[in-house]
Amino acid sequence: MAFSFKENGPELFKNSVYGTVVALVLAAPASAVTLTECDRTTHISHGGETAHVDLGMGRVMWRDWWSQEGTATSFTLVDCAPGVALSFRTQEENMGNAMPFDRTEKALAVIKRHENGARAFATFDRMAADLDGIARNIEIITLDAEPCACAALYPEARGEKVEFMLG
Repeated sequence: MAFSFKENGPELFKNSVYGTVVALVLAAPASAVTLTECDRTTHISHGGETAHVDLGMGRVMWRDWWSQEGTATSFTLVDCAPGVALSFRTQEENMGNAMPFDRTEKALAVIKRHENGARAFATFDRMAADLDGIARNIEIITLDAEPCACAALYPEARGEKVEFMLG
């Protein structure tokens, strides 16, 4: 029986001997940075990146957090090779004049639905359209620099982007 990460989920994968062996092989010296190192504080004590995941086929996702006088949660999905990124906010409170909200579960359900379907149809434009009315600050941009998760999981997809370095 073949193992499918997409169908069985990351919990089964990381709890299996097979998953451990595959993870060790994938973490071999192909990359100078590990996915674990991508969980970090990026703004002194009150902002950072966490929960980096491999969505497969060159895509990664992580949660951006903010907590200083107000709180916010955003997510970023990146297609590593072209460097296209979809970002959206799912939760915020006391972040300016906007009313507080938390639609994290609904937004992640949209992403899961797209990612579990055919990748050809899981475009960032379609995801952004489906997130409209659920998430805020939805944006699609092209990155000039390689994100940490892409450096850890898909270093061969860097291309001409500025190489990620832990700093």
